[in-house]
Formats: sequence, structure tokens, C-alpha cells
Amino acid sequence: MCHWVVKPKRKNQKKKVLSSLVYPLELPDSESLERRRPETGKHHQLSRSTIPLSPTRCLQYTFLANFQSLSGCGEPLESCDTSGTARGYMEDHSLPAPDTSLSLTEYVLDLAIGQEFPDVETCRRRLKNIALVQHFDLRIVKSDRSRFIAKCSKEGCPWRVHVAKCPGVPTFTVRTLHGEHTCEGVLNLHHQQASVGWVARSVEARVRDNPRYKPKEILQDIRDQHGVAVSYMQAWRGKERSMAALHGTFEEGYRLLPAYCEQIRKTNPGSIASVFAIGQENCFHRLFISYRASIYGFIHACRPLLELDRAHLKGKYLGSLLCAAAVDADDALFPLAIAIVDVESDENWMWFMSELRKLLGVSTDNMPRLTILSERQRGVVEAVETHFPSAFHGFCLRYVSENFRDTFKNAKLVNIFWNAVYALTAVEFDSKIAEMAEISQDVIPWFQHFPPQLWAVAYFEGVRYGHFTLGVTELLYNWALECHELPIVQMMEHIRHQLSSWYNDRRDMGMRWASILVPSAEKRVLEAMADARCYQVLRANEVEFEIVSTERTNIVDIQTRVCSCRRWHIYGLPCAHAAAALMSCGHNVHLFAEPWFTVASYRESYSQMINPIPDKSLWKEPGEGTEGGSANVDITIRPPKTRRPPGRPKKKVLRVENFKRPKRVVQCGRCHMLGHSQKKCTLPS
Repeated sequence: MCHWVVKPKRKNQKKKVLSSLVYPLELPDSESLERRRPETGKHHQLSRSTIPLSPTRCLQYTFLANFQSLSGCGEPLESCDTSGTARGYMEDHSLPAPDTSLSLTEYVLDLAIGQEFPDVETCRRRLKNIALVQHFDLRIVKSDRSRFIAKCSKEGCPWRVHVAKCPGVPTFTVRTLHGEHTCEGVLNLHHQQASVGWVARSVEARVRDNPRYKPKEILQDIRDQHGVAVSYMQAWRGKERSMAALHGTFEEGYRLLPAYCEQIRKTNPGSIASVFAIGQENCFHRLFISYRASIYGFIHACRPLLELDRAHLKGKYLGSLLCAAAVDADDALFPLAIAIVDVESDENWMWFMSELRKLLGVSTDNMPRLTILSERQRGVVEAVETHFPSAFHGFCLRYVSENFRDTFKNAKLVNIFWNAVYALTAVEFDSKIAEMAEISQDVIPWFQHFPPQLWAVAYFEGVRYGHFTLGVTELLYNWALECHELPIVQMMEHIRHQLSSWYNDRRDMGMRWASILVPSAEKRVLEAMADARCYQVLRANEVEFEIVSTERTNIVDIQTRVCSCRRWHIYGLPCAHAAAALMSCGHNVHLFAEPWFTVASYRESYSQMINPIPDKSLWKEPGEGTEGGSANVDITIRPPKTRRPPGRPKKKVLRVENFKRPKRVVQCGRCHMLGHSQKKCTLPS
């Protein structure tokens, strides 16, 4: 029995003392530990049970067993039995079960004389892990092809192991083992064996499941699970090394691009996949990919509407992700073409639109006139005018409305602005403009900078089918956020997997529908039919009808599918006036919707499959002489010259609600104040 006292820290004492209160800790033997481990998983208790402990060693194990318990204050312990001690403490203060992805307990219990290892590197890693778990510094005395000798770094400590190569086989075996320690071990949380490589191996499973595993979370988990403190830079570099082991390096990703494009064209015939390099060093310049399934679905079943946008990548070599997306029958995004360029520029937008024009080929002559929505940057406007001169090119309403809101910062003006946006006729629109001009004359120059012909419902000539904002923006933002730490090939594979999953799920969903129209269109048509019952229908001839309501009278032509309210033309679905006319003569209203909204078109959109691509180990590497279209696998592509600048990149949080129409501000009709209606107005009537 050894009695000892840990005294509180004195005022001028320089040596650090963990706490004035030390709890004794019983170190269980191997048999009891083996019985207890499946139930509790307390890997902190895997200590050297047969080692005689000094008082300092007992203090160290107590600290590592439960670091949080030592932060409290209490009465100093007068005595401690270092041979047995305090069974009750561990029973009352059990540790939570550790994460198996970070656990090292399997390396502790099976070190014995005669134990074999497949190679010296495995032996070295095993011993380093033992040193980490048991918290002592390991010193490597000898390490070569035939032997590995290590000992405890503390002078006078007898712990030592000798591992030698077995004759005739590549395995190594433990020849000599002195397993007892007499030193105090490592008294702080830092450990020289906690290298970047060890961090990478420890978090590999977690990084595989969650590529967005943050370095801050890594260092906290390692501290909680192993009682070891690593720096932020160690955690960051460990994650980088783990990502490289799992997905390859960024440089390897660029090198594999020609072979990857070849595999896309081989496994998905009719797809377009091309990569372009620049300069004598063949630095990456552009990548364009469009799958045949997407091309077929857009040409044969999607409405003639395209959304264009880009997202900036924040990986090691930066770049921009460009995308052209359509909309399927049920109003879901339908990505058509994806490109990655070294930098967003007018030249790269011109190239992207030229590739898009080649992709569609002569099909655009057989399709209705395209409507293209974007933020109308200068490079995009020039590219659309060059390669799609007949297309209607309009503004994204989110971009226009945010500019208006930031320019005027007037809630009442913004409210009237949205009423003007959705005005169906020019007369209604002009009245709203005059109303805004009465509040501020500055709106007139603003409308000259943003012509209503490019965004207002009343004046825009193209057909947007109810899509006024860019839904592809959110999609690109999510892709850039999820994939910015992946090499370029892995990034494109992530996108391909997501597209393939969408196609399969939507194909199965479309086969379960038994109606004529897709659910979203079916709902709007039923609402129009319900509203149509309160209208009076006057038939002028076989195809023309006069629809009379308490508000106004509208003219409907069911042959040309036109209503004077313009809703039928703008949204592609029969309005309430058209529904009233069709129901009066016994027609099925659902049959007069545009074909883009039918279940048959939806099924046709996803009728083709995006086929899987074999593992990269089966690809032909550069230099093997395989030729493939516009991407020659003989070319070794190197990363672009652009590099991510040092420091933490700035983050722009793109909230989902930003893509929706702002909530309408209510204006009182009595006092003309914002924020309440006439029913809740406090002024006397």
C-alpha cells in the first residue's frame, strides 16, 4: 500500500498541476477487461494492468480516463492505493462508447511474443498505435528490411520490443518483448506519434462517409476518443491525405480526364464528353459533358426552355461550373449539359454555347423557339445572340427583383414592383409603373437599364411556362458545396451518380401515374375547372366563346388555344375562362394542355438510362495509344495555372428562400400604411 498526497498548486509555482483533486482508478486485468469491452466499449481502460504504477502514473491514467471530471473542484485526496484502488469510481463515472471509426483498441490486446505481421510497415503502425493508446513515447532503435526494434523513450524504462523477419516468407514476428513500464509516460495531451499520417488513417472511415467532415470536428473527435490533442493544421492535412487516399489527388484527377471522357462515350453511346488543354504544358482549360439520356429527353419531351447559370468552385485549383438545364413535365430541373472551365470569361461562355448548339444540332429547327433565362451577363448575352439568334433571352426575375430592392430600399415600391411583374396585360403594367413613379421618379431610369421586354410577363415575348427564376442556381450551389474538395473526375462522378439516381426514381414514379397530366399540372387544371363554374359562357361560333364574369369579359379561341387574359399562352395550361368554354361544349379540359405537361412526355423524358462507368483501374492510362474523339487519351493534362489563394475562403450563404418570390407586403386600403389590411386597420371607417 502506497500512501501519497497531491497538494494544490501554489501561487508562484511554475509546474502545472492538473487538479487539486485526484480520483483513484482501478486498472482491470485483461480477463475482466475482455468481458467488459463488448458491453461498454471503454477503450480508455485498456491500460497496462500488470505494470507497477507510480503516483504520477496513477494521476495520468485518471486524467485520461475522464478529463472532464478533473475540471471540478473538491477536497484533496489524502491517500491512494496504486496497486488496486477505487473500483466504485469507474462504475459510477463510466465513459461513453467511442466511435468505432476512431477506435484503436484492436491494436492493444494482441501484442505478444510470436505474433506475426504481414510487413514491417504494419508492425510499425501497430506499435505506434499502442504507444498512443498507452500514452508513452516510442523510440525506434532500428528499422530495416529484416528487423524492427523499438523501446520506450524514457531513460531507464525497460519496455522494449524486437520484431524480426521470418526466413523464407515476407512476414515479421515478435521475437522479444518487455512489456513493463516504470516511467511516468506522457503527462500532457500532445503525443509525438500523433502524426498527420496517423490522423489520416484514424479519420479515413469517417471521411469516406462524410467528405465535408471539418478539421475542427476531427481534432475534437480525436481528443474525445483518444485523449490526444492535435493542431488544426494536423487535422486539415490529415483530412487532405485521407481524401487523397480515398479519391486520388487533384493532379491525378486532371490526368485521368481524357480516359474518363473516353469511358463516358464508350459506356453511353451518343453522349458528348470532351476535354481541352491549353499551352505547351497541356494545362486544363475546359471540360464539357452531356449524356445521351439528357439530350434525348430534352429534344423529345421537355418544354423549349433552358436555364443558364454558373457556380464558382473553391477547390485547390478553383474554376467555374457551368450548366444548362431544362424543366421536365412536373416542373423539376432536367440538367442538359455541364461544363467546368478554368475561369469564367466571355470566351468560355461563347465556347459553352457553341457546344450546346452542336449538341442540339438540327433538332432546334424542328423545335419551337427556345426561351433562355439567365442573369444576362455580357458574355452570356453575346454567346446567346451568336449561337441562338432566334431564341428569346430573358432575365431571371430573382436577379432583377434583388437589384430593384437594393437600389430603392422601399418596401412599398417593392410591393408594387411585384404587382407589375405579374401583370398580364400592358395596360395593367403601365398603371403600376405610373404608381411607382408617383412615389419616386428614380424608377424611370431604372426601367431603362432593365427593359421590361426582358422580364415582365406583360411584355416578354418568350414562353416561360410559369418559370420566372433560375432553379439551376440552387442546384449548382449544392454541387459546388458538396464536391469542392473532390478531384475533378470524382466531382463529375458525383454529379453522374445523382443524375442517374434522379432518372431511376422519376422513371419509376412516372410509371405509377395513371392520369393524363402530371400531378402539378393536374392540380392547376382542376383549380381552373372549379373557378370556371361561376362564369357565364356565350358561344360566338364553333371555336370562339365569350366568357362573362363580374370583373370583365374575356374572349377564348379553343382552336388557336388563346384567351384574352393571356394565361393560357403564358403558362401552357387552360385558364379558368378556357376551362369554362371547353366544358360548355363537352370537351375534356385536360386534353387542351400543352403536350409538355402530359404523363407520356414525363415518361419519355426519363426513358433512357445513364449507364455506369467501370472503375478507374480498368481505364486505359495516358500513353497506351487509345484514341477517342475530341479527347485523346495520349495527352497528359496537367492542372490549370490558377491556384486557391492562402487563407480561409469567403463564404456566401445562398439561402433557399432567395430563389422564391418575396412575401407580398400587405397595404391597407384605408390608411395606405404597410403591414396590415383594411379589416385590421385601427382608423375609424
